[in-house]
Amino acid sequence: MDWIENPAIKWALPVPMLAGMAPLVWLFFRRTWRELDEEAFLYRRALHERGEVDYRPVVALVLGALVLTFQEYYGRFGFFEDHLKVWLRDHLSNHPAALDRLELYDELLGRTWWGFTRIGGYLLPLAVWRLFFRKDSLLDMGLRTRGFREHAWIYALFVTVMVPVLVLVARQPDFGAYYPICETPGRSWLDFALWELVYMGQFLGLEIFFRGWWIRATRIFGVGAIFSMVVPYCMIHYGKPYLEAAAAIIAGTLLGSLSMKTRSIWAGFLVHGTVAFFMDVLALDRKKGLPTLLSPHSGRRLMFPYWHVLVWGVWALALAVLLATAWNRRARLRAVLVRRLSG
Repeated sequence: MDWIENPAIKWALPVPMLAGMAPLVWLFFRRTWRELDEEAFLYRRALHERGEVDYRPVVALVLGALVLTFQEYYGRFGFFEDHLKVWLRDHLSNHPAALDRLELYDELLGRTWWGFTRIGGYLLPLAVWRLFFRKDSLLDMGLRTRGFREHAWIYALFVTVMVPVLVLVARQPDFGAYYPICETPGRSWLDFALWELVYMGQFLGLEIFFRGWWIRATRIFGVGAIFSMVVPYCMIHYGKPYLEAAAAIIAGTLLGSLSMKTRSIWAGFLVHGTVAFFMDVLALDRKKGLPTLLSPHSGRRLMFPYWHVLVWGVWALALAVLLATAWNRRARLRAVLVRRLSG
């Protein structure tokens, strides 16, 4: 698939990609989008009749802009290297052992700073939201788990589609050059576990921020609330491989629509977390860098030769859930038809 790397082709590839996905996304979520617009219309009409203005979108968009700007300038790995690491070195100058550990875990600490600034920034709006709108329940920002089991098949559908795509994308040069974001998780199981904990934490914060709080705070926009979220969500992918940044338009639309369909961010978080974890695994596997040592200083090794079994096992489980759901729905539909015919 070297032809994908041809700039004359690559720059335009998102256009047919979006055009091909758009009808499928519309077919799958058109009812959800219509319901969002109907709810927004009734909400706006009620506000108009009462002579009120909903300031939620104003507060949300300003807060969102502040959070993303803070993260861009103070949450990057470079800020840690240029400022925090220098400060730590100065304060640990009389402790050689601590300085050695700082150098050993330099990359992981920098990426942890990146992860914590993401998590803190993404959760900040929830912390201050009640100061502006006391009657709003934070659980209504997509945090409720009710109905998750009913919609588990949608998570399975996304995983079934995405795993083969990831396996193909992982072979592209720019994918291997960028992932994993942290360079040390293949060094030891300790590095791997700590990094994935931080990485998954920021994905949870991201889903709460974009697919939970942002869409619900701007629900007066109707279906436009989803697409107002997609723009900044796509932009936070700048710097990543080009096709991934373009694909974020599709991913943001899908995950945002899924969040509104299920009224919960949890299915979207599982999709995002699963895909991100497998991206790290596949990138490390391509570099022959999956962890074996228990810790950087440990001589003990723990081999896990079943990574591909894990990836395709999750895919097979997701496919099984889809087939079981289809079978159960077919059985229920047949039972309904039998009752109608016999009645």
